[in-house]
Amino acid sequence: MNLPEINTNLFKRLRFILVETSRAGNIGAVARAMKTMGFTDLVLVTPRFEGALDDPEAIAFASGASDILASARVVGSMAEALQGINFAAAVSARLREYSPPVLTPRALASQLLAQPELHAALIFGNERFGLPNEIVEQCNVLINIPANPDYSSLNLSQAAQVLAYECRMAALDGAPSVRQPGGDANDIGFQGEAASVAQIEGMYQHLEQALVEIGFLDASNPRKLMPRLKRMFARAQLEQEEVNILRGIARHMTGRRPAGSDK
Repeated sequence: MNLPEINTNLFKRLRFILVETSRAGNIGAVARAMKTMGFTDLVLVTPRFEGALDDPEAIAFASGASDILASARVVGSMAEALQGINFAAAVSARLREYSPPVLTPRALASQLLAQPELHAALIFGNERFGLPNEIVEQCNVLINIPANPDYSSLNLSQAAQVLAYECRMAALDGAPSVRQPGGDANDIGFQGEAASVAQIEGMYQHLEQALVEIGFLDASNPRKLMPRLKRMFARAQLEQEEVNILRGIARHMTGRRPAGSDK
């Protein structure tokens, strides 16, 4: 029997990020879930105990996936964890009022396969508290696993297993590509390089500064303007050139006001 062909490119451009994990066993179990589906890139952001990757419980729960732990990295910030990433997906059972677009794991997997220029990260929060809003708002999409609404609680490693499985299945030859309103994701003409998470966050900071300077945004009472703008731009999947255009607009908003004008 012939085995199905697999698009191996997806396995090289998907990162699993665990934020402030509390239990060593969960780190090891995530490593095991990754390895069973063929993924290797694991990053821990400020785990809540020392020696997370060498902890005996992590090694025991990895159950043969110790090579994933050995190659994993521990970093001190999300900025470090997202280096080289231009598409970030927050994984959360809790929907947010100002979240980016919400996708199922299957829809995300299809999108990643259809857009090979995306270097993506799946971001998982602390076992008890999940992901803070400020991290979710930085992401391109929020992944919500369609579980039983009366009991939607998944263990961290279970959630990672679901995502890893869907991404592996999408990589199998003949997996469906993501569809956009009016056509396929790849039939919209020229597509540039996707902007990184750091580039987009820098654009948000620049735009916020410009909006404050022209008096459109009250820094002392910002309300929900920036989260709404972030949600709007997240739907656009900004490219590097588009980010540069928006930063250029922000620069002109503050640099070309008439002298002495307060408007």
